[in-house]
Amino acid sequence: MRYLLIADSFPPLRTSGAIQLRDLSIEFVRQGYSISVMLPDPNLLESYSIENWAGVQIIRLRTPTFKDVGYFGRTFGELLMPFFMLLHWRKSPLIHEQWDGIIWYSPSIFFGPLVKALKAHCGCKAYLIIRDIFPDWALDLGLMGRGLPYQFFKIITNFQYSLANTIGVQTSGNRAYFVDWAKNDNRNLEVLQNWLASEVNKGCSISIEETALAGRKLFVYAGNMGVAQGMGALMDLVYEFRFQKNVGFIFVGRGSNLDDLKNLCQQRKLTNILFFDEIEPDEIPGLYAQCDVGLLALNQKHKTHNIPGKFLSYMRAGLPVLASVNKNNDIIKLIYDNKVGRSCSSPLVFNLKECAEWLLDDLDANNGYEARCIYLYQKLFTPAAAVKSIVNALD
Repeated sequence: MRYLLIADSFPPLRTSGAIQLRDLSIEFVRQGYSISVMLPDPNLLESYSIENWAGVQIIRLRTPTFKDVGYFGRTFGELLMPFFMLLHWRKSPLIHEQWDGIIWYSPSIFFGPLVKALKAHCGCKAYLIIRDIFPDWALDLGLMGRGLPYQFFKIITNFQYSLANTIGVQTSGNRAYFVDWAKNDNRNLEVLQNWLASEVNKGCSISIEETALAGRKLFVYAGNMGVAQGMGALMDLVYEFRFQKNVGFIFVGRGSNLDDLKNLCQQRKLTNILFFDEIEPDEIPGLYAQCDVGLLALNQKHKTHNIPGKFLSYMRAGLPVLASVNKNNDIIKLIYDNKVGRSCSSPLVFNLKECAEWLLDDLDANNGYEARCIYLYQKLFTPAAAVKSIVNALD
């Protein structure tokens, strides 16, 4: 069987989405399937490039720039993206290529025209992996109202939903957004858990032993630091621990709020926190091996449910999690049912600090967190399980 995966993230990008899609593609190959990955690439000089990477066919198609160009520029670039991809695919040697199933990953929400054309070309089913229910989460956070921009994006998302035979959401709580869509007998709605391949510790360029935080119990956050993450709660937690010399905080990554977070820490004269630039994905296990607790934050205005990729990476590494998330998020039950950490939905930093202290006390008592975290990862979050679900739906 031959499958096509369409996405806007893939290595050499270091985003969690890029790593997920890398791991998914490799697992398709490992299970004996043929997989092609089709990607937009604004940096291409030619119309297309085709390469083989680890048994995966990578198809890059030239598009306008749509990242790091401002809100309007990104929207306009992404709107044009699928049409340029379709144009340059038709110029490629793959114009007559046939696939047995099409899989696409959202975000982005703009692949609809490309998926429609390729689905008709191949006469096959399509599976939408949806990890970001946009624009609804932006509405929840107050980033947009119900005016024209919201209505425009809803038209785009509803169009892409209409093309899917199966939609895979990441938690049961997100099923509510697709009740009307799923009423059609020819459509299938299912939970497709996030996934992450196993990794060995290859070391890390960050050596905490050589920093002022050496010897402390360490909370680590690795990933994006933006509006959706609700990083303010974590900064308040750092402040509350400022006088405890046995506790430290490590933040690694990038994001729209990073500079503001650094400035806030300087203003508060915090010495119990260190920031590091984004590192290579294969260095993450080496980073986590030096730490004790993984931090997770989601803006508490969210109404959608989210199990971020960093949660999977903590479980894989055997790190218990301290989560500051929106009320009723499915991840809260997941954490407590499996005894892999603590979660707080209160806006009061006192409550989050109390959860952190409970977790540190449990770690001192050696309460088996590492084994439970690894077991949960192996049970729910492997690429093998994701590939099996997708193939079953497309067949």
